[in-house]
Amino acid sequence: MTDLKLFNSLTRSLETFEPVHPGEARVYSCGPTVYNYQHIGNMRAYVFADTLGRVLQWKGYKLTHVINITDVGHLTSDADEGEDKMERMAAREGKSAWDIAKFYQQDFERDLARLNVQSKQHPRATEYVEAMIAWGERIAEKHCYELDSGLYFDVSTVDDYGRLARAVTDEGEGRIDTVEGKRNAADFAIWRKTPAGETRQMEWDSPWGRGAPGWHLECSVMGEALLGFPFDIHTGGIDHREIHHPNEIAQNQAWCCTNGLDDARNSGAKIWMHNNFLVERSGKMSKSAGEFLRLQLLVDKGYHPLAYRLMCLQAHYRSELEFSWEGLEAALTRLKRMVMAVERLGEGDIGDADHPKFAPMRDKFAAAVSDDLNTAVALVALEEALAVKKVDGAVKRGVIADMDAVLGLDLLSVSRADLRIRPASAAIEESEIEDALARRKAARAEKDFATSDAIRDELAAKGVEVMDGDPLGWEWKLA
Repeated sequence: MTDLKLFNSLTRSLETFEPVHPGEARVYSCGPTVYNYQHIGNMRAYVFADTLGRVLQWKGYKLTHVINITDVGHLTSDADEGEDKMERMAAREGKSAWDIAKFYQQDFERDLARLNVQSKQHPRATEYVEAMIAWGERIAEKHCYELDSGLYFDVSTVDDYGRLARAVTDEGEGRIDTVEGKRNAADFAIWRKTPAGETRQMEWDSPWGRGAPGWHLECSVMGEALLGFPFDIHTGGIDHREIHHPNEIAQNQAWCCTNGLDDARNSGAKIWMHNNFLVERSGKMSKSAGEFLRLQLLVDKGYHPLAYRLMCLQAHYRSELEFSWEGLEAALTRLKRMVMAVERLGEGDIGDADHPKFAPMRDKFAAAVSDDLNTAVALVALEEALAVKKVDGAVKRGVIADMDAVLGLDLLSVSRADLRIRPASAAIEESEIEDALARRKAARAEKDFATSDAIRDELAAKGVEVMDGDPLGWEWKLA
C-alpha cells in the first residue's frame, strides 16, 4: 500500500507517517470552547481531522482519536487576556457555567454526528484540573514564576520556543499583550488566580492560590494522559499555530525534557497538522458579529449537512476555502449525482472491491489520500468509479463503500429524497406536494395542460419549484 505522506507544520515538510506504536494511530484534535454555538468554520477543523482518522483506519491502523472540550480557562483573547469566555456567557444568560458548558457541548456533538464525524472521545477540561495542578507542580521550579495574577511559564527555559509559529522576534510574539511583571512578552499563564474580592463559578484550590488553569495547559495534560507522549499526530485550526500550540509544545518540553525541536518527539507529538480557514466575505464567520453561520442555519435553509462536508472535501485542508450559498448548492448538486448513481445500482450485497475494471480508480484514490489527504482528487476517482458500466452491482457497491469509508459521505445510506432542499420554515408538507405532483402528472398524461399549469402555479405560491426537465431527475424543491 502507498506510504501515507502528511505535512508537518513543525518542520514545514511532507513526512511519511510512521506510528509511534506499531499498528496504532493516536490523534489529538483541539476541541471547542463550549461557551457558544460553533460556526461552520470551526466545524471544518473536525471534518479535516475526521478525514485524517478515516484514512489512518483505511490503511489498517487502530485509531484512537481524542477531541477535547474546553469548559474552563479560555479567555476572550487566545493570549491569556480578557474575561473568561465561560464565565462571561454564564453571566449574560443568567445560568451556571456548568449548564452553559453542557448545553453547548451537546450542540457541538450533534453537529459532529450530522457531519458524520466518528470521534467519540470528548473529555472535558474540568475533569482534569487535579492533573493540571500536578503538572504545574512538576514543572514550576525549573520553568515557571509567580506573579500576583498567577503562575506563568517562562518560555526562555525551553529550546526553540515558537518554532511552530515561525513568528519569534526580539520583541516576542506580537499578538501577546504585556502583563506587568512578565519576564518575556510571550510568557503565558499556567494558573490564573481569582482576583481578590471576586468569586468565579469555576475555581479550585492550588499551591498558587484559588483560581483556574490557563487554557493551554489542558491539551498538554489530556494529550499525555489519554495518548501518552509522544503520540502520533496533533491537529487544529491554523489559528492555533501561532500561540496555543507553541505554548502547548513548551509545556510538553518542560514535562518531558528541555531539548530542542529538531526531534519532533520533544514537542509531545511527532506530527502537527493544521487546516486553513473557511472564509465568508460578509463577515458572518465571527461569533463576535452576533448572528453567525452555524450548521443549523444551513439545515434550516434546507441543506443536508453532508453537502457541507462535501464542500470541505472539495478543497485541500491546507487551502483557504471560501463559503458561499452558491458553492454549497453546487456541492449539494454534486452529492445528488453521486447518490443517484448509487441508487441506480439498487439494493443488495456489498461485493469484493478488488476488480480489475476498478484498478485505475482505486490506484488513483489511494495515491490521492496518501498524498497529504488530497480529497479533491479522491472525489474525482470516486466519480470515475461510479461511471464504470457493465459490472456487477455488488462489486461496484463494494468499491464505493471502500472509498466512502474515507470520505464519509454515507453514499450507500443517504437517499436523493434526503437531499431535497426543504427549508424548516416551509408551511407545506411533503405528502401534499407529492399528491399535487401525482395529479399534475395525470393531467399532463391526458394533455390537460391548463390543469397542469394551475397545479404548478398553486405549488409555486407555496414556495415549491417544480423542476420539469431537470437533468438530475428531481421533481421539486422548496425555495
